[in-house]
Amino acid sequence: MITISESAQEHFVKLLAQQPEGTNIRVFVVNPGTQSAECGVSYCPPEAIEASDTEIKFGMFSAYIDELSLPFLEDAEIDFVADKMGSQLTLKAPNAKIRKVSDDASLMERVDYVIQTQVNPQLAGHGGNVSLSEITEDGVAILQFGGGCNGCSMVDVTLKEGIEKELLAQFEGELTGVRDITEHARGEHSYY
Repeated sequence: MITISESAQEHFVKLLAQQPEGTNIRVFVVNPGTQSAECGVSYCPPEAIEASDTEIKFGMFSAYIDELSLPFLEDAEIDFVADKMGSQLTLKAPNAKIRKVSDDASLMERVDYVIQTQVNPQLAGHGGNVSLSEITEDGVAILQFGGGCNGCSMVDVTLKEGIEKELLAQFEGELTGVRDITEHARGEHSYY
C-alpha cells in the first residue's frame, strides 16, 4: 500500500509531538482518478477518524486513508529529504490520476491503464496524448491521437516505433497490432 521512508517517519514523529495527544496523519487524494488529482498529507486528530478509514500503523503513529482515496494511493511513497538547500517532504502516487487495474481486468482496461500511465506521460512533453477507442476481435488496439500529435509529421514513427512496440511487448499474445484512426490532414481540427 503506502511506503513511508524512515526519514519521513522520523519527520512525522517530530511534527506530531507538537500536536495534541492522539493526533496521527491522514494521506488523501483530491480529485482522485482525474488529470487534476493531487495528493496530500494532513494532521488527523482522533475525532476526524471515520469508520470507513483504513489505518496503516507505523512505529509511533498511524496513517489514515479515506475510502475514496485508498485505491488511488496503491504503491504511493512518502519520503523526506534534507540537504544543504533545505528539506522537502515528497509524496509520489503513480496511481492517483488513474486507478490501478487488477491483473484479471479486461484487456481494454489493462491496455487503457498502460496508455494513461506510461504512454501519455511521454507524449505530454510534446503537448500530445492518445486514447484507446477499441480493441478489435483480432486484437488490434485502435487509437485516437490528440493535442500536439494531431497533424504531427512524426506520428507514424511514434505509433509504430514507440506505442506499438511497447503495447505488443506488454500484451504479447493478446494484442496483434495498433492502428491510428486520427484524421491527421491539416484543417480546423489540427493542433497547429
